[in-house]
Amino acid sequence: MKNRNMTLGAILSALACFAFLPQMQAAPEVVPPPDGCYPGFTTAEGCNALQFLGAGAGNTGVGWYSLYLAGDSNFNTGVGAGTLVLNTGDSNTAVGAAALLLNTTGTQNVAVGTDALVHNDSGSDNNAVGAFALFENTTGTFNNAHGRSALEANVDGLENNAMGDLAMVVNTSGSRNTAVGDDALFNNTEGDSNVAVGDEAGNAVTTGSENTFVGKSAGAGATDTLSGNIYLGVRAGVGVGDEVAFIRIGETTPPVVYDTFVQGIYQRPAGPAPLPVVCGSNGKLTANASSRRFKHDIKPIEKGTEAILALKPVTFRYNSDDKKNIDNTEALDFGLVAEEVDEVIPDLVIRDKEGKPLSVHYQGVTMMLLSEFIKEHKKVEELQATVAQQQKGMEVLTAQLKEQAARIQKVSAQLEASKPAPQVVNNR
Repeated sequence: MKNRNMTLGAILSALACFAFLPQMQAAPEVVPPPDGCYPGFTTAEGCNALQFLGAGAGNTGVGWYSLYLAGDSNFNTGVGAGTLVLNTGDSNTAVGAAALLLNTTGTQNVAVGTDALVHNDSGSDNNAVGAFALFENTTGTFNNAHGRSALEANVDGLENNAMGDLAMVVNTSGSRNTAVGDDALFNNTEGDSNVAVGDEAGNAVTTGSENTFVGKSAGAGATDTLSGNIYLGVRAGVGVGDEVAFIRIGETTPPVVYDTFVQGIYQRPAGPAPLPVVCGSNGKLTANASSRRFKHDIKPIEKGTEAILALKPVTFRYNSDDKKNIDNTEALDFGLVAEEVDEVIPDLVIRDKEGKPLSVHYQGVTMMLLSEFIKEHKKVEELQATVAQQQKGMEVLTAQLKEQAARIQKVSAQLEASKPAPQVVNNR
């Protein structure tokens, strides 16, 4: 602020010297008529306003040295002491002391407020509304600053939109940023393509690019080189580290428990190769991958799975949530009780931040049941192999018995055939 005031004071002092050095000034091309009424629908009111107007038309200069060097420029409006003093560009509007004071060739700029766009030289198509808005801008174009000191330090940044007091206040060369809210993107200097909506949103970023912050203080206090992240909600992403391509919705450490509702999912068909989405204890959503490349310390489940058979599946109904007017008491559900599982297999229990049982790792239950099924299946296979072997043995034994029976029958027939014929005794 001190340097800003000193700079402005020096400029105004130099301009004031013009009035005391008439011998060094060129003669005005047009002598102002009474009441400042110039040809070409041009109006001038104030000490040396439009003093050096040439063939320019449609200019209005009201105030001390307003549009002083207008020359052949057209359609400019300067209202306030020192507005558009050095201007030779067209279609500029400056309202407020020293607004667009140093502009020379810049065109189609709008500056409303004390010192708005004061240093602009050749930058064009800028809109600055508020005291010291776009104060340092010299060559930056297509910027919009609305609010006290919005984009104050911008020098050559392009296509920025800052709306709110001190929004993007220290930005120098960052481009294509959008900041809506007091202090939004406050510390950004060179970061590009950031979007911040909310008071103090994204105020820690300095050189990071392509981030989106929505909500009061979203991303506040985060590492200053964030890139490609999206933070939605009040204080979302507060205090996170140097992240790239993260999406965070909701406050990082909320003071209360939030419910999350997302429409357009329920009863909608899934796309190709869908994966179930799960939520970690830190709120991270993920679709768990099963590829070997994501795992380490892989070992087969060999022992301990028999404990799964001690679990007790139950039916139940969730309690109603009176605070949120949600009644779950009629919907029948199926599952396990986490406290009961904790007594049998603690590793299957998911715990809350206080270490209390919260839920059950049902995928783990499934894997343990699969392990037990495989074990039982192997037993069945072994039993079937034994039975098959026994069956084969029985078949062999049966064949042998049949063969022996045939032999016995053959021998019996031979013995029967070898018996002498019976003789008949004639008793007379």
